Parts: sequence; structure tokens; C-alpha cells
Amino acid sequence: MAEPQDNRPGEEEDDDEEIDEASYKTIKDAVLFAIDVSPSMLTRPPKSDDKKADRDSPTSAALKCAYQLMQQRIISNPNDMMGILLFGTEKTDLKDGDSTFQHCYLLADLDVPSAHDVKRLRDLVENEDEAEPILKPAKTGASLSTVLFCANQIFTTKAPNFSSRRLFLVTDNDYPVKVKADKDTAVTRARDLYDLGCIIDLFPISQPDHSFDRSRFYDDLVYPTSPSDPDAPAAISSTTKIAKSGEGISLLKQLVSSINSKATPRRALFTLPLELGPDLRIGVKGYILIKRQEHVKSCYVWVGGEKPQIVTSSTSHMADDTARVVEKTELRKAYKFGGDAITFTPDEITRIRQCFGDPVIRIIGFKPLSCVPIWANTNKATFIYPSEADFIGSTRVFSALQQKLLKSKKMGLVWFIARRNASPTLCALVPAEERTNDDGEQSMPPGLWLIPLPFADDLRQFPEQAESPLKTTDALTDKMRLIIEQLQLPKGVYDPGKYPNPDLQWFYRILQAMALEEELPDQPDDKTIPRFKQIDKRCGEYIEGYGKEFEEAFAQQQKSSLAHRAKPTAKKRTGIADADEKPAKRVKKEPTVKDEHGDGNDGGLTDQHMADLNNKGQISKQTVAVLKEYLSQRGQATSGKKADLLERVQEYLEGKGL
Repeated sequence: MAEPQDNRPGEEEDDDEEIDEASYKTIKDAVLFAIDVSPSMLTRPPKSDDKKADRDSPTSAALKCAYQLMQQRIISNPNDMMGILLFGTEKTDLKDGDSTFQHCYLLADLDVPSAHDVKRLRDLVENEDEAEPILKPAKTGASLSTVLFCANQIFTTKAPNFSSRRLFLVTDNDYPVKVKADKDTAVTRARDLYDLGCIIDLFPISQPDHSFDRSRFYDDLVYPTSPSDPDAPAAISSTTKIAKSGEGISLLKQLVSSINSKATPRRALFTLPLELGPDLRIGVKGYILIKRQEHVKSCYVWVGGEKPQIVTSSTSHMADDTARVVEKTELRKAYKFGGDAITFTPDEITRIRQCFGDPVIRIIGFKPLSCVPIWANTNKATFIYPSEADFIGSTRVFSALQQKLLKSKKMGLVWFIARRNASPTLCALVPAEERTNDDGEQSMPPGLWLIPLPFADDLRQFPEQAESPLKTTDALTDKMRLIIEQLQLPKGVYDPGKYPNPDLQWFYRILQAMALEEELPDQPDDKTIPRFKQIDKRCGEYIEGYGKEFEEAFAQQQKSSLAHRAKPTAKKRTGIADADEKPAKRVKKEPTVKDEHGDGNDGGLTDQHMADLNNKGQISKQTVAVLKEYLSQRGQATSGKKADLLERVQEYLEGKGL
């Protein structure tokens, strides 16, 4: 089972449920690129007539990939660190005068990238003359154990307290050692990195005359299974598929796609126990796989001084009458009930919210999958995946549960409390199968989905329709089916990963151009614009051929279906109208109170009548016009929303003692 890749925290589910967003913002990621500079990695592919064929060497493509990733991170993740370490170079330079790690060149130190760093890397990847002395390979090459030890020192020195530290290793050498002792040393150095909390991600490159074989060396270096549970199902290793030169597939495009799939660190929305029965628990993590991304303003800047300064914000509560600063201990939360404000202390609020117990996912039963209709999903679904952090063996039990639910076509009914102070929810625990693409790579890992289900209070009846809706005929449906079949998406599946938000990309592109002093782009790259030429090529003849016929048939069907709705014809006027005769003036009817008593008195705006409605809890059913009429007759203000009007009416009734 392979872990999910996208895992951003979700939006708030309730105003009373407060997620500490600052805790997610403080999660920092440190990524260090380790790029091989061996002669085979510097070899350019032969020239080809194919315009899409590779033009860059593997090392150049890796540097351009790092440059693109740095461009993205400097805006979307301004607190993350990035660095580039070249190994196998003739020069040795680690920015601090240390020559311990021979043939290692620290091109970009592990730090938060600045605009200057991005410019320097851009000039390097675009200027071959400037890159040539740096990318000169050594005669003997660099030992992989030295590279891993150097990465260990960089992480320890530059990012000691980061929660996510990852090493991206780009190479085409599937056996970088000469003797077994060197392999043992490299494996030991890799284990030291794992003990430090670092993750090694391998991006292999297959040369035209040699396919990269992981089993020769890197299966012992990059852990295929969970270190805490060696018996757990092995993770599917994502191999970077790099096409041979001249096949028309860009090496850079393939490498960027492979690295972007692992660029986002795994950040779980929650870590909870999954309770299968009494005293039987396993550990799981929850992820939001798809979430709308919006413009992020990382800070405010004050520009009133000699130079801009980052603003430090603070919040304080002021009393309306005295303008005194109110301390946090003086504040109380209140809820309105029957016109009165019921106050609670913070401790009382905490006890009320936690009366349902600790956060947990508890299975309370099983049902057939057919018991969950599509309309029963009341909120976004959460993908859960096993975690070995708290309970060893969770992966095996989780896998057995998922496979059994799939085989039996069942779903679990669970009691779900996401975090402390959160409202409990009933959810459907639906199994998900593993999905792979045409290349055999995993596009969706196997796991379980938590789908929130509605309570009885969440269900509302649809209003009864007085007239039957307009329906099409089978003939019209058959004609439209021919057109729709020609407009199907590839494989009939919408993949959101292929359609970036054009507004967001345009915003980032403007920021990048301003920060790097580049020319401002003319127009955004909007991939959501329909391909009109392709649409016309596929189904233009059907649209032209059936267009008029379809329009006439639909108009006839609409006319026959709406015949019973036709308005009566106006009475024909006979003769000339009397000059003195004037049309009757329309008089606007006064709003009336709905008769909720059943006594036939629905026109009186009496205090007793309104008090009876208030006592029955039916005052909220009155319209805004009725409430304003009632208040205006009694000299009360009529401004504000309906909630304000209701509160004003209730206060007036309380003052009257009703």
C-alpha cells in the first residue's frame, strides 16, 4: 500500500470547531536536491527531427526541474527551505570552506530561497558557458556514502527542527559502488538519515542503452516498507519513467511530473485511533486529497517608514461604553434561548463539547454499500490511511478490513469525532480500490473513505411540485446522445490535476515576474478554455445536421407539454372605450400575519396574537414585511435583517409582559 500524496488540511466544518491553522503553517519542509554529475548524466541526446524530443542532458533537466520547483515554493510555501547539492563534480565547495566531502558542490545552500537565489539558478540553467566549469565531472566520481553523509550534515546544521526533511536523489547509476564494503557504508549512512527523520526519494533515469534496475542496489537503500512494521504490505515504488531520446517525450517534462508528485510533504489532517471493537484499536491518519487552493497572503507590510517592515499583528477587545481593554478572562460566551442570553464560562463550554468523549473513529456496525445514496454526503469526504506510530501492526489490520469490505461489498457505520471540541458525526466507512494508470503506476492508493452522513435534523422534504417537469422524448435523447458521445473527456474521467486554477496561476505568474524583474506576461494560460477546433472536428457535422431538426422537435414537445399551463386569452374589447372611464387603480395589500391559531383571524397585528406566535415558536415563520409593519405601528426601528427584527419584536413583547 502506497501512501497518499496530497494531504492539505481541510476547511472548517463548523464555526464552533476551531482548527489551529497556525500549527499547519508552522509545519516547514526542507528539500535537498542531490543531482549526479557523472559523464553519462551530462551527455546530450542526439539530434532528432521530432520537435518534442529531448534537448537537455539529464543533469540539465534536473537543474531546470529544481528551478521550476523553487519558483513555485518561493510563493506558495515561503517558509520552506530548498537546496541543491551536486555530486561527482571536479570542484569541491560547501560554502563554508570545508573540503571533507570530496567532489561535492553545494550549488544552492539549504535555506529559504530568495529572489536573488532564483535569479542565479535561472542564469545558470540558461547560460551554458557559466554552468560549464561547475558541471565538470570528476575522473573518479563521488562515493554515495559521502553524498549521504554530506546531506546528513546539511540537514543537521541548516534544518535541525524541521518536521519534514527530504532528500531528492537524481541519478542514472543503479550500482554506484565498487565493492561490498562501500555498499554497507552507504546503507549505514542512509539508515542514519532515516533515524534523523529524513526521507530519501529516488528519481532514477534510464539511459537509451540501459534501463535503471532498482533491485541491484537501491532497494536496500530506499526503504520499501515501514521500518516499524517489516511485515506490512510493501509500498509500491513510484518509478520515474524517462523515455529514450528521440521518442518524442521530454525528459524534463517527465522529471518535473515525477518530482511534483512528491513535492508536497505528507501532512495529515488528523491522527486518530480506529476502534474495531472493545480493546481493539489501530492507528490511522486522515487526509483531504482535493481542496480548493486560494491566494495566500503570508504577511502585512507597513510602507509608511523609510523602508517597508513586516507588521506584527495583535488583537484586543474594547468595551463599548468605557473603551476599556477587556481581558480574555472576563469574556463569556452566550447563547440565546427564548429571548434570554445564557452565558457559559470557558470551562463549561469545554465540558459541554467534550461530553461525547475523546476523538476517535469507532465502528458501530456494517451495512451494504447500497444503503448509502449519493445525496447522503453532507460534507467533504476524508481519506484515511494506516499509521504505525501508535499501534504496531495497524497496516496489516487496516489492509484486512479494507479487502474484506471490498469483497463483501459492505461499508462500515462509524462514530467519528475528528478532534477535541468537535461535534460528533455519523460517517460511512467506504472501501476504495487501488487505481493505476496505463504505465502501471499508482494513481490512487487503496484505503478507506469517511463520508459524513446526515442526522434526522439535517433532512428536509422537497416541496411538492404542482406541475410535472418538462421531459424530453426518446427521439430527442437519441439525437443528443450522438453529440455527447463525441465530447467525452479522455477515458471518460475528469482529472483535476490536469486543469490548474487559471486565476491562481495568473496571480502567481505576476508575483514571479515582479519579484524576478521579468517582463509581465500578456495573458494567462487558461487550460479550461474549450478546444473549439477539436469540438468542431468531432461533432460539428452532427450539430449542423441535427441542429434545426432538434430545435423544431424540442419546440413542438415544449408546446405540447406546456399547453395546460397556457394563460387564458384576454377578453376582446368591443367598440371605443369611454373617455371618462379610467382603469381601476391597483391597491397594494397590507401584509398580514399568517393564521397559526386556526381561529380565522389572520389580519390582526395585535400584541396578544404576536405573543402567542412567539410562545409557540412560530414567530420566525412571519415574513419580513409583516415584522416591519408590526414594529412600525409601535414606533420601533425597522432596519436590519430578519434576525434583528425578530429580536426587536421579542424585546418589545417582553417589555409588555407578554
